[in-house]
Amino acid sequence: MALDPRAKLYLVALANLLLFFHVDVAVEALTMLLLLLPLAIAGKWTVAARLGCIYLLLLAGTWASTLDDDGGWLHMLGLPCVGIRMMMPCLVAGIYAFATTTASQFICALRRMRVPEVIVIPCVVCIRFFPTIHDDYHQIRDAMALRGIAQGSFALLRHPAQSLEYILMPLLMNATGVAQDLSVAALTKGIGISGPHTCHTEIRMCKIDWAWMFICTVPLALGIGGAW
Repeated sequence: MALDPRAKLYLVALANLLLFFHVDVAVEALTMLLLLLPLAIAGKWTVAARLGCIYLLLLAGTWASTLDDDGGWLHMLGLPCVGIRMMMPCLVAGIYAFATTTASQFICALRRMRVPEVIVIPCVVCIRFFPTIHDDYHQIRDAMALRGIAQGSFALLRHPAQSLEYILMPLLMNATGVAQDLSVAALTKGIGISGPHTCHTEIRMCKIDWAWMFICTVPLALGIGGAW
């Protein structure tokens, strides 16, 4: 399901409203399912399945904490489960929006929404920034594995000092250069020129966009209105 970028941004805002209004768990779970479906249909079914399993585990941790009335370890376990669980819809909506939207589509959507250029340019830089940092991270991890440093899936947890020295510090030092390079690249392409802009990318709000926005809004509206 290839939703319009404006519909994806609406879903991001809707997920944040879930967190703001602190709705019932049933409303949150149903909205979470509705947010996972477009992600899976867009071809990111592995990511959707993992996020869904994580959410189910957090739900189980929340439920287990309600069984402990004495403030024991189950209750302490439930506190982070509740906090992370409430942020999961925002995370899923954000992943779907940015993983399935190109920079040109995002720019076109923001300009259709009459967003000022002073906001468009930083947003475009952010969209390109995180994938670049992600690639740099994997390159560092490959270099560490080649030298036999902190190998394995949980090596970063077993060797926190090495992780700080070999991963975090290079990423932080490289982040400033990456952000500057991306800003220069965007300005070189004329994104900061005043006046009307054209875009080769065609975006259009279709019936499925409006329908899915309405379907995802219904649980939140019922939860806020007290009908759920």
